[in-house]
Amino acid sequence: MVRALAGAVPSQSRLRADARRNSEQIRSAAIGAFQGRGLTVPLEEVAKAAGVSKATIFNRFGGRIGLIEAVIEEVVATELFAVIDHTRTIDDIGERIAYYLTALRDLQYRQPAVNDVLLRTYPHSQQLMEICRAGSEANDELIAAARASGALRPEFTAGDLHALVVDNALALKHGERPPRDAYDRRTTYILDGIRGRPSASDRR
Repeated sequence: MVRALAGAVPSQSRLRADARRNSEQIRSAAIGAFQGRGLTVPLEEVAKAAGVSKATIFNRFGGRIGLIEAVIEEVVATELFAVIDHTRTIDDIGERIAYYLTALRDLQYRQPAVNDVLLRTYPHSQQLMEICRAGSEANDELIAAARASGALRPEFTAGDLHALVVDNALALKHGERPPRDAYDRRTTYILDGIRGRPSASDRR
């Protein structure tokens, strides 16, 4: 029987196990980094947290876009789609608008990566752009229903909602982060500003 010599080339199964372990370490580090600081975190920091080299990230995922697509479901999509799905279950259109805008702004405040998605920071990521498409579809659907019911000011459009969301993303990403109580108070101001005006007969 031929014995394995010390320092011999590792077996293919050992190499595969090491590769899987490295990939999981990178994914875990990326999820933590992206959730905490957004999708633009330097890859060197992700590699350091994973205990690997930056080159290993490129070897396993092909670079930032591949890494984003490997973790975007856990980082952004699951929570964002949960908000959209729950919004569609709310019967009262006024409550639907209030929930959606409040929940979306909450996500923007808590999850910096959400703002990177909404700003389309990495347009070459097909998954990121699909999330944007689904979000835009939900916005259009909500505003169309709200305008038809009179729950919104008649001049308020889906484009206006999109602008409010993008402006908020820009402010949170590049501006000074406001205290949570001030942020939530401004959400209330926005809701009050876009709601439909009661008619004269309604005010009597």
